[in-house]
Amino acid sequence: MSTSKKKRPRGNPARSGNPARANRAADGGSGTTVDGRPSAPPAGPRTPAAAWIAGARLRTLTLSIAPVALGTGAAAVMTDIDLTLVLLCLAVSVLLQIGVNYANDYSDGIRGTDDHRVGPPRLTGSGLVPAKRVLTAALVFFGLAAVAGLAITVITGHWWLLAVGAVAIAAGWFYTGGKHPYGYYALGEVFVFIFFGLVATVGTTFILAGDISTESWLSGVAIGLIACAVLMANNIRDIDQDKLARKRTLSVLIGRTASRVVYVVYLVLAYAILWFFGLLYPLAPLVFFTLLITVPASIIMITAKRPREFVTVLQLTSLFGLLYGIGLGLAFAF
Repeated sequence: MSTSKKKRPRGNPARSGNPARANRAADGGSGTTVDGRPSAPPAGPRTPAAAWIAGARLRTLTLSIAPVALGTGAAAVMTDIDLTLVLLCLAVSVLLQIGVNYANDYSDGIRGTDDHRVGPPRLTGSGLVPAKRVLTAALVFFGLAAVAGLAITVITGHWWLLAVGAVAIAAGWFYTGGKHPYGYYALGEVFVFIFFGLVATVGTTFILAGDISTESWLSGVAIGLIACAVLMANNIRDIDQDKLARKRTLSVLIGRTASRVVYVVYLVLAYAILWFFGLLYPLAPLVFFTLLITVPASIIMITAKRPREFVTVLQLTSLFGLLYGIGLGLAFAF
């Protein structure tokens, strides 16, 4: 009889020295429902390429496309649009978002926050990719966003935009990075509202038109609220795990019930702004067809008990943000 031992797969959670990760390995990686019952194990990427794609969190990129669409539509009300500048604004927004996603993956992973995770495994926290590679990826995308921003600055001659870009990159890094990441102190919603709402929308309008307008400000508020709703859906799912990791998100502070209510309030306020624009732009009311997405999302949010249900809400809300941004942006332009 052979006495050889089977080799354990590299990165086996049971050998990581982390009790939380080892426990998840023992039960198949399952999390728990919001009432403490076990949930189905999260599906992880099967190849390195799939892992990197998952790490980029493509479903969140709608939140970087929507404000540029809104800002472009608002600018079209005032002037003809330079397509090159539109594409550069889109590049800055998308590349910055990907950079933030990889930076969060790296920072949460080395901090140990993702050891308590119930969602799909992250690159760093799961050991799928060495931490230094994830950090390098984050810096590369931040750098590419900076290059696109520099091109915008050269074309427009507004050199002060470099300072805005530097602040945006710093804010993206310190969201979960550094010794005192502000995302751990219930300020995540403030970040996404300002940078993926107001700055991205109003900034796009200014770059294209050299001016700002009520359309850019109010639509920036609306898409910022939708971005906050996406973040809220994500954080409600992770309340118990974030408590273990001492990550004090807004959802952790106000609790699960209040968080569900706040999510719905975000959407209602976004629709209130849409109603206002519907009085001014004939095509704007067509965006109310997105209620076919947000009503089910809100019902799921109010009744959800399992992590997967909150993921569904996140996906639906992200899609809503994209349709809202493109739809209202087109309503402005035409």
